[in-house]
Amino acid sequence: MVRRFEDILERVAEHDPNSDQDLLRRAYVFSAREHRNQKRRSGEPYLVHPLEVAYILAELRLDTASVVAGLLHDVVEDTLTTIDNVADYFGRDVAAIVEGVTKISKLNFQSTEQAQAENLRKMILAMTHDVRVILVKLADRIHNMRTLEHLKPEKRERIARETLDIFAPIANRLGIGKVKTELEDLSFRYIDPLAYRSLESALAARRKVSEEFIEETRKRLEQTIAEQGIEAEISGRVKHLYSIYRKMRAQKIGVDEVYDYVAFRVLTGSVKDCYGVLGIVHSSWRPVPGRIKDYIAMPKPNLYQSLHTSVMSDRGQPFEVQIRTHEMHAIAEEGIAAHWQYKEGAGDSDREQDRVAWLRQILDWQQDLQDPREFLELVKVDLYPEEVYAFTPKGEVLCFPRGATPIDFAYRIHTEVGNHCTGAKVNGRIVPLKYELENGDIVEIMTQPARTPSRDWLALARTSKARSKIRAWINQSERESALALGREMIDKEFRKYKLSPRKLLEGENLAQAMEKLGFKNLEDFQSSVGYGKSSAHQLVSALVPDTQKLEERPDGRVKRAVKRALGMREKGVKVQGLDDALITLARCCNPVRGEDIVGYITRGKGVSVHAVHCPNVAQLMFDTDRRIGVEWGSDSDGSTTFDVSVAVDVEDQPGLLAKIVSAISDESTNIKNLEANAETTGSETRVLFVFSVNDRKHMERVFNRIRQINGVRDVVRVPAVGAHNA
Repeated sequence: MVRRFEDILERVAEHDPNSDQDLLRRAYVFSAREHRNQKRRSGEPYLVHPLEVAYILAELRLDTASVVAGLLHDVVEDTLTTIDNVADYFGRDVAAIVEGVTKISKLNFQSTEQAQAENLRKMILAMTHDVRVILVKLADRIHNMRTLEHLKPEKRERIARETLDIFAPIANRLGIGKVKTELEDLSFRYIDPLAYRSLESALAARRKVSEEFIEETRKRLEQTIAEQGIEAEISGRVKHLYSIYRKMRAQKIGVDEVYDYVAFRVLTGSVKDCYGVLGIVHSSWRPVPGRIKDYIAMPKPNLYQSLHTSVMSDRGQPFEVQIRTHEMHAIAEEGIAAHWQYKEGAGDSDREQDRVAWLRQILDWQQDLQDPREFLELVKVDLYPEEVYAFTPKGEVLCFPRGATPIDFAYRIHTEVGNHCTGAKVNGRIVPLKYELENGDIVEIMTQPARTPSRDWLALARTSKARSKIRAWINQSERESALALGREMIDKEFRKYKLSPRKLLEGENLAQAMEKLGFKNLEDFQSSVGYGKSSAHQLVSALVPDTQKLEERPDGRVKRAVKRALGMREKGVKVQGLDDALITLARCCNPVRGEDIVGYITRGKGVSVHAVHCPNVAQLMFDTDRRIGVEWGSDSDGSTTFDVSVAVDVEDQPGLLAKIVSAISDESTNIKNLEANAETTGSETRVLFVFSVNDRKHMERVFNRIRQINGVRDVVRVPAVGAHNA
């Protein structure tokens, strides 16, 4: 039967008398014009397909925009029409649906592995912000499956497989039972045609007996229920082929051993009547133990509700009875497409707020909606807001947390790919490593053998795998560098005393020395020296007791001279467990006496001291082994000062800079550097100061004096010029 446009108008008018029929007619004419001269594989005019899709959507009782999108769903992909043309003629609402369907049509469904199929299902749902996009795509797939016989056998099987793996489960998640059932049976027909024909033939042989049994049982059930004063609508059917086939495979039985292939459906007016009918059924036939399921009290994740029970007939023929209300049946058959039809009153909030299933998470019931168009405008499908699905160049789908970057993608492929990643091509375009992946992206990782991970990557990576691999590489790399430096420093120390490390660093002497110094082996001690946590002289002293007297040499003066040469001053900071460690205050945060501080062991430069609030601390301290406790020592003579870099945002007015300088000087503070007009925005100027303070309280007094000046908008600390993390 060829579907007419008038059939669509009639179906739409049945559930929406106020539908925009002029919009539907314009869409029909537009689709007919754009698809003119195009034919399907069957030889039919291509227009037959959009008409069928639109009719299926009208059967699902969707709004006018959805049906219009059904008429137009292929015009962007298969004609010269652009999405902007669709928007100009039919509005952004329709255009957004058509664009979503077009994007899904371009997805790669090559793999049929279970995990791949699940990721594709999730990706389709995650890509779709409007549930109507998926409903139009399902209608499109239904009609394509109905006409699949016109394609080549190998293509038929591939499309049937992806329908069974991808689209039937999506229909099930959306609760559209009749769509799911039809897609499964049509897929079964082409995936395993021999089994399909065999099962169809076996059931056809039983059909006469089955039909007699169904009619006899239906009448008895109808009479018994009516006698109890319950109004009910009763129907019987043979279960659909794929569900029987699936049961046969799961239980490893033949068709002759499938007994409960007959099912009855009882529709009532209330939940109370549902349970009443269940009692009637059990009093009329013997229930099968363990086969009673109450999906009314505990709905399925897709909102399906019904009572299921299996009973044994007087002939020894088991059959299933499903009992539900008319509202539950509409939702079971049409799922989300019918959900608004039964929304009553402004209440019903308790049940909705439970959000017991995935669908509850995507329906935004903010008000009582009587108009299906208004309902569909608010229903958004964002099932997986924290997940992103991207393709490899070979079509494999990988799942990542939202915010993931090419670095995460590279490490998912292989650790070596991640370690040598230089960038990525996304959808054929080169992007930087900080690019955030989006649903449907096709990602190709670019690598270079010389490229290695940097600590900056930790701020870009989102997956635990990528972060752990980056940390492992950095730790290993820095340990190797520290180990090499430590060996060199120990060798120099031995040469200073004209000692032979080969003789000393073996046998019991070494083991005793390591135990005395608290290390498991020589490598651990060497890396500790390279990090600056231990000194090479400690090993010499442990191995050769006679060198103890050499500790009286002016080693302290030498060390202080080295610190001065390197710009390293202790500033009254003490390191827990180390009396002679090199210490430097990190320029990225310029810690001041009185602030909470933390130490970080650097390679070859001793301990770098950061303020706890320093933004670099979280990045640096990922390696807990390199964190070390530090504290402020006493400053009895008050001679120690700390340089503080400060930005002052001021209004552009005469004399203001002089007031700020005067305020700083009044607090006995030495200004070491000043840069005015460094950054100017409109009437606001940023002035950069570097001045010295005694401690945190002194610094806060200066800040407060500056803030009290009329015309000063903000005072903030900034990193020193040329400052780096460590």
